[in-house]
Parts: sequence; structure tokens; C-alpha cells
Amino acid sequence: MTTGTSKGPSLDEAAISAFLSGRNGQPHDLLGQHLGPGGLTITAFRPYATRVGARLDTGDRVELIHVRDGIWSMTSPDFSSTHDYRLLVEYGDGVEHVQDDPYRFAPTLGEMDRHLINEGRHEQLWTVLGAHVRHYPGPLGEVWGVSFAVWAPRAKAVHVIGDFNDWDRRTHPMRALGESGIWELFLPGAQEGMNYQFAVRGPDELVRLKSDPMARMTEVAPKQAAIVTETHYDWRDGDWMEQRRTRNSHQGPMSTYEVHLGSWRQGLGYRGLAEHLVNYVRDLGFTHVEFLPVMEHPYVPSWGYHVTGYYAPSSRWGTPDDFRYLVDELHRAGIGVILDWVPGHFATDEWALARFDGLPLYEHADPRRGWHPEWGSNIFDYGRNEVRNFLVANALYWLEEFHVDGLRVDGVASMLYLDYARGAGEWLPNEEGGRENLEAVRLLKETNGTAYKRAGGIVTIAEESTTWPGVTRPTNHGGLGFGFKWNMGWMNDSLKYLGEEPIYRKYHHGKLTFSLMYAFDENFVLPISHDEVVHGKGSLLRKSRGPREEQVATLRAFLAYLWCHPGKQLLFMGCEFGQESEWSEGRSLDWWLLEQPLHYRVHNLVKDLNAIYKGNRALWELDADPAGFEWLEADDAAHNTFSWLRFGKGDRSTDAPVVACVMNFSGQTQESYRIGLPRGGRWQVVLDTAGYHPDAPSSAGIVLEARQEAWHQQPYAVDVTVARLSTVWLVPVEEAEPGVIQGTAEEVSPPVSPEVVADSMADAAAEQAAHDAGGTGGAAAQPTGPTNPPTNGGAS
Repeated sequence: MTTGTSKGPSLDEAAISAFLSGRNGQPHDLLGQHLGPGGLTITAFRPYATRVGARLDTGDRVELIHVRDGIWSMTSPDFSSTHDYRLLVEYGDGVEHVQDDPYRFAPTLGEMDRHLINEGRHEQLWTVLGAHVRHYPGPLGEVWGVSFAVWAPRAKAVHVIGDFNDWDRRTHPMRALGESGIWELFLPGAQEGMNYQFAVRGPDELVRLKSDPMARMTEVAPKQAAIVTETHYDWRDGDWMEQRRTRNSHQGPMSTYEVHLGSWRQGLGYRGLAEHLVNYVRDLGFTHVEFLPVMEHPYVPSWGYHVTGYYAPSSRWGTPDDFRYLVDELHRAGIGVILDWVPGHFATDEWALARFDGLPLYEHADPRRGWHPEWGSNIFDYGRNEVRNFLVANALYWLEEFHVDGLRVDGVASMLYLDYARGAGEWLPNEEGGRENLEAVRLLKETNGTAYKRAGGIVTIAEESTTWPGVTRPTNHGGLGFGFKWNMGWMNDSLKYLGEEPIYRKYHHGKLTFSLMYAFDENFVLPISHDEVVHGKGSLLRKSRGPREEQVATLRAFLAYLWCHPGKQLLFMGCEFGQESEWSEGRSLDWWLLEQPLHYRVHNLVKDLNAIYKGNRALWELDADPAGFEWLEADDAAHNTFSWLRFGKGDRSTDAPVVACVMNFSGQTQESYRIGLPRGGRWQVVLDTAGYHPDAPSSAGIVLEARQEAWHQQPYAVDVTVARLSTVWLVPVEEAEPGVIQGTAEEVSPPVSPEVVADSMADAAAEQAAHDAGGTGGAAAQPTGPTNPPTNGGAS
């Protein structure tokens, strides 16, 4: 059936003119179908058409007439209700193209969504903003398409452009949803994999092409488009996630390997890393990996800290589902995943968040609060509800959608202080006249509180370098609510100490004792991070003085010191085998060093440190409790030697797990060095870092009888040899587990596959195995005693 067409009632000429000039913020009022006194009106924009009709779900066909400049419309008194319909368009090619009409659909965001966004309380913001594949049933069949929604409150008009409309800026204007500042449009026929951007007309009438702030996948810079994506991944880490819900990582073992994805081994994407990195980290025994930011960033040398796509894993290494696969494989290997997260500043690229609607929006409008002078980037406007919501939801997005186990929050100190990196007159005080950024404080508290509420078993970690009180105190007790804080003071003091010649270290003894004055004020992570091995600082190996073999010996002693110091340890990639050169994001690690026994033994040491660490509760159970630590000798500056006890829960005199640790950073071996012990009986040396030098003798495996003699405020004492530039650990024999070979720890974790680190690793492994089998007397030939296996209460 065909029904006659009519022009009346006439269309709003002002609306048509606004539409044709790209300034109509309510295109649905003009286009689509509407009921009026004259019946049903259908209007469409098809600028290149020669004929346009519409087929209704009743089977009727109506013809639209050309009004002007591509606007086609009809009004028919024969229809008193709206209908499902399809446009029938001819372009002079003799073909009638059946097309759906975007302007016949209701908004995809409800009033509650809009209310929560404007209030700053939409905890799953990513489910309503951005691009989403959707489908709807209808009388003419199921409709598939993509909904687009973006927040741009001061824009005069927003058009979505992309592969679906040949990037025509006129074709698909979006509608403003009331006073919410949100623009929305559903495009039937748009599909996953299509590229898109928003053309945003600002108050200054300039149109700017912008990538979607909520894009979940983007092109790699210098390309700038967002990509429509949906997840099709089937997770297989159910056991891990179930255990995570009840896990207390704050009181469990946490040994973290920090990784820059692009340079660990160049050429590996997410899926390649899911094989090689996972095997490598599992073999070394780390409980967690921490990735430098994976969020999309245009400038590789920024290492990911200048973000343009907060909701998009970088496409330079694969798809979002590829990244999910990497996380999944790490979980299946028993390894937690921490991501660097950067809410303190964002990139200035004009196609991204900066001046998104033509004016400062995500950034604070006043440069005294909205510009970061140290990093040359924009600072978020933490006081704006929608911006706060954007960040809080982003944290939840990574924890929930990607099963990430923790977030390390970058640059917290820069967020907390309004005068950070600013001189007098360059900053604005807060409402109380102080220098604290109260709005940023509220954001951090809300993020931590919401994350711990919604995602059980996760951790948040602050990179915070000041004396701000209560960083890891719960928010309901006045704290910021972080789980951990990076101990930057410990890091600076320790590395300065290493930089002194052994003969002069006695004058700097306090640099290694001072950290124990405040070690229990917060829950600390001890970071040897990427920041310490770049920009002329040299590698960790090169931070000490002397010949190369002494530098390696110092590195070994320092690593054992790190592992037994109160707090959770973090080590940047390459440090685990003594990388000699500075790290560069532009090349792979120097895996060839593993062909050299001196470096291969450092790798073995880290493997054994993790094995002993995870197996002994004394090294992690009371990390943030003074009851877990006791000095034996803090003042032996003359010998550059330090000794202490680490305890787990229990009675110190009988059954509490305990490790005695002695560190000798001098150039002289300490023969028969006496240390006090909390109980008598037999004590075994489970670690001697000197024995990891090829062909060097080792005291590991030696059992010593503690005699009843008061020493170091302990009732018992023992004499132990501590070689120059080495660390020694002892445990009671009943806590030692026989049969584990120091230097391989094969009873704890399976051996690494040679191709994990480099093709040359196979030769290095073979060479090392032959070396060890020859009975060299080195560390690898000596028994050691990692203690009790990890418990379910930890993070392993």
C-alpha cells in the first residue's frame, strides 16, 4: 500500500538552518518521526539522494519530498501513531538502498544515569558513556548498531564522524540530553571495529576533532581515532578471583617485578608477553608484576605517564582482549597484576582531553591549578563532579573489567599540594588558606574507599614522597585510604649509601638505619623503580663503586637487604640480573648478560630470595608492625655492618617464625661475627650472597649451635662469618626445609624456558648447569633452607 505525501505542517526553518550549518543541538526535534495535528511526519537528511521514501511496519510506503539542501520530509494524516520504519533511498544508481534512521530512537541513557553522572557518583561510567554495540528488537527485525555518548557541556553542537558515514561532519549530529552536558546518538548499522571521532563545536564556534574520552580502544599515535570495541573474552581465572575476594595482600608476601611492556623484550605484544613474561616471572618467584601505564599514550618516551586514553589499553601491543589474556595468564600462574595509574595530570594533545568542549573542562581553568609546571601537562579539575566521576570510575574500570589486582597511583605528592613545583605567587591557596589541595584529597579518599568496597582483595599504592600523615590510614580514621605507600626516603638514603666507597660508608651509616625510625608509620613498599635507572642515574649495578666484581657483590648484598627489610619490595626489570647500562624505553633489556655466570648468579639469587621470602612468614607477616622487627646491632658503623631479626606471629622465644639477617657493606670479611638470637638450638645459614659469586665458597647450609650467652639483648648468641659485601640469613633448623639447592630453588618453582629471556639463554643455562655440576663450591652447589610454603593468606 502506498499513501500519498504532504508537506504540511511546515518544518521549522530556523531548525533547518541550524542543522545545515552544524549548530543544531536537538537534531531529533527536526529529524526522525513526529506526531502532530496533521498526522505522522518523517524527516531525514540525505544530501546526495535523488529519491527518498519510507516503508512502515504496517507494510505501507510513503514518499518524502525534498525540502531543501538534502532535507527530505513528509506528513501524512493517514497515520495516528509512530511506527518502526526504514528509509528507502536512491542515489541515481538505479538501486533502492534500505537504511535505518538514527533519529527514530530514544536516548540510550536514562534520567538516573544522567543524574548520577552530574552528581559524580556513576561508578560504572564506562557502561553508559563512550561507544557501545547495542541491539534492539522491532517489528521490522532486530536492529544492531552503536550508541555514542559524550560529555561536553559547553559545546554548541557535537557530531559523531567515522567509518560509518565516510567522516562527513554534517551527517550525524548528536542530541543534547537536557542540562546534563551529555550528547548522545544511536547509529544503526555502525559496527565493532569502526573508527570514530567527535566533531565538537565550541563556544568560540570553532569545530575541533576529538577522540572519545571514554574510548576503550584507540588508534596508535600519530593517528587519533577511537575504535568501537566490545569484549569477547572468556576469563579462566575464576579460582584466583575467588581467592582474591578474601585475600589480605597487606599481610601476605608481596614481591613485585616492575615492567615496561614495550622494552622488556621488544617485539612482544600482550599475547607474546603472556607466554614469555609470565614464564619468566613465575620462574623467578615474584608474587606480582607492576606495569608502567598501559593506558593509551601518544609519546613512547613518556613511558605512558602522559595519557590520552584513560579507558584504552595501548593498541601498540594488541587489543583490549589481548591485554585481558595477559592478565588472565598471569593470574593462572599465581601472579598478581598492578597497574600504574595517572590521575595527577594528563597529556596536552589537542585531539584528546585538553579543552575538550573548546574551554577547559577536564583541566582546571586557572593555570595556577590546571597546569603542571614540572611535567608540562594539564591537571584535572578535581572539584568538578563529572571529572571526579571520570577518574573514580576509571580506577574501577581496570579493577573490574580487566581483573587487575591493584593500582599504583603516580605522583600523589603533586596532587596533595597546591604549591607543588611552584614558587611564591604561582599557586592559589585552598578555601581555608592552606597549601593542601582539598579537592584532590577528596578524590583520593573516594577512589580508595570505592575501590576497596567494590573489589575485594585489591591494593592501592601511593607514590608519595612527603610526610603527609595517614597515607595508608583508613578514610574513616582520617587517612587517605591507600593500602601502601612507596618509601621514597628509604630509596634515596639506600642508594646514596651504595654510592659511597666502602671505606667511607661508616660516615654515612645512618642512611641505612634511619628508615627503621619510621618503617612502621605507614604500610610501605620499598621501590627500586624505573625512575632510579634512567636520566643519567646509571643502573642499579653501577650505583656502587669499585671494580665490576665488587659492584656485583654489592648488588647481591643490597638485594638481600631489600628482601629482608620491613616492607614489600619492588624491583625494576633488569635489576634482577645486574643490568649494566641504563634502561631505555627504546630497546630491550641486555639479556645477553645472562650468558655470563656473574650475572646469571644474580638472577639465581633473586629466584632464591623470592623462594625463601614466600616460604617464611617472618619476612612479611608483620611488615607494618614493630613486633615484626628487632635490631640486633644498629651502630656498628666501624664495620659497615647491620644486623636485625624479623619475626612472624607467635611467641618469640618458642614458635614465632624468625630470620636473623646480617649485612656487611664493608670491604673486609667479618670473621666470627657474633649476633644475638632469641632462642637456642641449631640455626642454619639459609642464604649467603657471597656464595653466588662463581667459584666462591659459601656458608649456606652450615648449621650453627646457638649458645646461651646474652648478646644484643638476646639470651643466646652465635658466631657467623659474613664475607665482604655480602648478606647472610639464618633461621632455626626446625624452620629450614631441606633439599632445596641455593642458586636454583627448583623445589619452589619450575625452571624458566630458555626462550623466555633470549635465544642465547639456552647456551647460558647449559653452561651454568655444567659449571654447577662440576662441584665449584659456589652458592649453587650448597644446600639452603627456605622455610614453610606460602599460605593462602598471602598474595602468592
